[in-house]
Amino acid sequence: MNPWVLAARPKTLAAAVVPVLVGFSLARFAHWPSFFFALGGAVFIQIGTNYVNDALDYRKGADTHERLGPLRVTQAGLLTAEGVLRGAVVCFALAAICGVPLIVRGGWPIVVIGVASIAAAYAYTGGPYPLAYHGLGELFVMVFFGVVAVGGTYYLQLLKIDREAILAGVACGALAIVLLAINNLRDIDNDRASNKRTMAARFGRPFARAEIAVMALVPFALLPRRFLGVLFVAPLALLLIVCALRSEGRALNRCLAFAGMLEWAFGVAFVVCGSGAIR
Repeated sequence: MNPWVLAARPKTLAAAVVPVLVGFSLARFAHWPSFFFALGGAVFIQIGTNYVNDALDYRKGADTHERLGPLRVTQAGLLTAEGVLRGAVVCFALAAICGVPLIVRGGWPIVVIGVASIAAAYAYTGGPYPLAYHGLGELFVMVFFGVVAVGGTYYLQLLKIDREAILAGVACGALAIVLLAINNLRDIDNDRASNKRTMAARFGRPFARAEIAVMALVPFALLPRRFLGVLFVAPLALLLIVCALRSEGRALNRCLAFAGMLEWAFGVAFVVCGSGAIR
């Protein structure tokens, strides 16, 4: 596979796509152009975040040959850290271009969301106080891959925000946290050795497994009434929880695949419910 595609981590892109689908569905598919530009911006920001993470985790010593997760292109020598960081800049620039028509429609709130999202994407691994290295990864994910992504999409559709959109944002943020928590559980020993103080590294494996279980179930407790059909995908959450409770080390990569399936299924079910195909 092309190293740039590997570095983009396509299996994790549900975390960018699903919140946009959910916000769009909540707004009853009101404004299609905004949906497409918001989707493009979200995907480019996540790919840029992944590129920064790939390059800087290697520089900081968090990615070594002992890594249990999927291949990281900088650590493997497929691309240089400098090249990957330049790729991140290109992605952030493309995200900003996608944001221009969104700003025309949504005004200054979209400027704030765009600037904050790109800044946080770099600050997740880079800068003087990298969020991922200080146990703030979950907060970053909940805010930017949950509340901001769903709420921003919803606002662009209807030019307003409401409680239902915020709760749906929390639901999507919880699913994204599941992906992060599984990664952190798998990498706990390596992260401790490199002083990467994730929540899992700080509080241990039992905490990480409890975090995964709670966050996998929270979205189904927050469903709006007209989206109760999404409950049909809840068994996937139970399967994921069992996997996380029983797996260690490299075997957790299978749980990561289940987490991606769960988030995609949640987003698709939201679209189906929003279209009225399931009531």
